[in-house]
Amino acid sequence: MGFKCGIVGLPNVGKSTIFNALTTQQVDASNYPFCTIEPNVGIIPLRDDRLSQVAELTGSRKTTPTTLEFVDIAGLVKGASKGEGLGNQFLNHIQAVDAIAHVVRCFEDSNVAHTTSELNPVNDIEIINTELILKDLEIIERRLEKSRKMARTGDKEIKKEVTILEHIAQQLNLNQQIKHMSLDEKERSIMSSLNLITTKPCFYIANIDEEHMQDNRYVNKLRDYTAEKGELVVPFSGKVQAEISQLDDESQEVFLKELGLEETGFDKIVRIGYKILDLITFFTANENEARAWTIPRNTLVHKAAGKIHTDFERGFIKAEVIKVADLIEYGSEHNLRDSGKIAIHGKDYIVEDGDLIYFRFNV
Repeated sequence: MGFKCGIVGLPNVGKSTIFNALTTQQVDASNYPFCTIEPNVGIIPLRDDRLSQVAELTGSRKTTPTTLEFVDIAGLVKGASKGEGLGNQFLNHIQAVDAIAHVVRCFEDSNVAHTTSELNPVNDIEIINTELILKDLEIIERRLEKSRKMARTGDKEIKKEVTILEHIAQQLNLNQQIKHMSLDEKERSIMSSLNLITTKPCFYIANIDEEHMQDNRYVNKLRDYTAEKGELVVPFSGKVQAEISQLDDESQEVFLKELGLEETGFDKIVRIGYKILDLITFFTANENEARAWTIPRNTLVHKAAGKIHTDFERGFIKAEVIKVADLIEYGSEHNLRDSGKIAIHGKDYIVEDGDLIYFRFNV
């Protein structure tokens, strides 16, 4: 698994259309609120040219790419954290994701209903963000109630937790998301254990129409707003990308050039997801399979081995590491060995993006 991304937004901003474009699944995209009751889930293989090159040069019979999972929940409305529009139920679905893709409507269409009379992407964002904050506040307050009771025993650690939770709750009440708070290690540890929504990195998908793909005043306004928070915006035409997703790779390339685009919207989202989560890809290969794996940057090699199987981590001895770029340049593992390009590493090695690793371990 590469990473799991939750898709949120107001009703009728194009979430389901974008989900269809990203996953090529056809889910209901009707023009009325709460069309999506149960979350739609799509798991998509991530394209990486290096994987096919590894398979070819190592003689693997098949390839297994890493994947990205999208979870599309129903449109949220003001009051969702209190159950408006079944919002509380919907918010529960995104607690397990790694990152949040917030879809914002940046197109005008009198035929598509909007929850407010005026199209204003910044106001739309703030409605959703407030609901996410209120959901986290609800979770914090439940934990506080429990911790205060436990603190009566005089436990110093529990008392410290109460102080931390009260501080976090105070900042949430000021409409501050947890990821934008200055937290120490202890505070981050407690927040991590609660799996709170506003701790998760977020980026914005600006849903645009084909006529305003290059210069869109709503996108510009959105970028000005998110720049202050260091968050990224991906302009994305749901309808156009849905058409692109139905084409083969060669036709996609031609279509993108005609539109003046360098990559598909899906590729942009993957790239941004890897960036905000600070992820990298390493590879394994044998005669049966070449496979891509996703891990956080700065992962130690024996922990990367555990990604494959716990026995690999537990019995780790050493790792033979090849840079995929070197493999492509030299053309074979045999040539790399002759040139001394295969490195042997112990547990202290930090895996780098593009490493091809052969693990040695005791069972």
